[in-house]
Amino acid sequence: MHETEAVAANRANWDDRADVHARSEMYDVEAFLADPTDISQVVRNDLSVLAPHLSESGIEGRSLLHLQCHIGTDTVSWARLGAVEVHGLDLSPNSLRHATRIAAADGRDITWVEGDARYASSRIDRRFDTIVTSAGTIVWLPELTDWARSIHDLLEPGGVFVIRDDHPILGAMEFEPWTINDDYLSGGGARTYEDSGTYTENSEGQVAHTANHEWRHDLSEVATALLRAGLRIEAVEELPYMDWPAFPGLVPCTEGWALGPGLPRIPLTFAIVARRP
Repeated sequence: MHETEAVAANRANWDDRADVHARSEMYDVEAFLADPTDISQVVRNDLSVLAPHLSESGIEGRSLLHLQCHIGTDTVSWARLGAVEVHGLDLSPNSLRHATRIAAADGRDITWVEGDARYASSRIDRRFDTIVTSAGTIVWLPELTDWARSIHDLLEPGGVFVIRDDHPILGAMEFEPWTINDDYLSGGGARTYEDSGTYTENSEGQVAHTANHEWRHDLSEVATALLRAGLRIEAVEELPYMDWPAFPGLVPCTEGWALGPGLPRIPLTFAIVARRP
């Protein structure tokens, strides 16, 4: 399948997922809106990585762009923490429809932009103090060169970018038993599979557009793309937790989910913080 067709199939898949996620217990949009102090676990984890690279005031007062923002609960969380001039970009128009509704219900003036994260700088005509993306994002991008260049161009000089995402080693592994069954290194083309469910509870059969196309991006590719775009990397972390129970054997922890006792100690997520000089 041509890359353009694969991206279009993913857009249709995520349009379906948006409806499922917006009514799921996992996102629990009603409870999120009922408590204006609630900050999503994803954003709490992102901020723990980002905070050492900010001033004492943290995210408050900083303009912020959230790439691949989905239904907007994380984007609204950044606004609740004090980010200003907040923008959210996503490929899925139905995701942005839900994001618009959720932000309005929270009284937030957030700018929503439909577009491919690789070409965000062609969709947004301004710069930001902070750009964030996290929790299951770059596997949906066929390549990272344009993505990194867009991030560079959308940052103010001195602005900071953070990605925190599922560790690429997880895409190469099966867990029952623990074996390597797919590529870890980049460049092997798209991994295509059919799935009528999603990562929220009891979702099997609720996604009509079942085709998924993912691209492997190893850590060296992510870091090199950012460096070649002109960004300066300030931190690289491999973390023992993730934001959702992606496979059997994970147990609840403060940050979300972690491997249980007796299982191999491997990274579940990674994070990179980079700054535009």
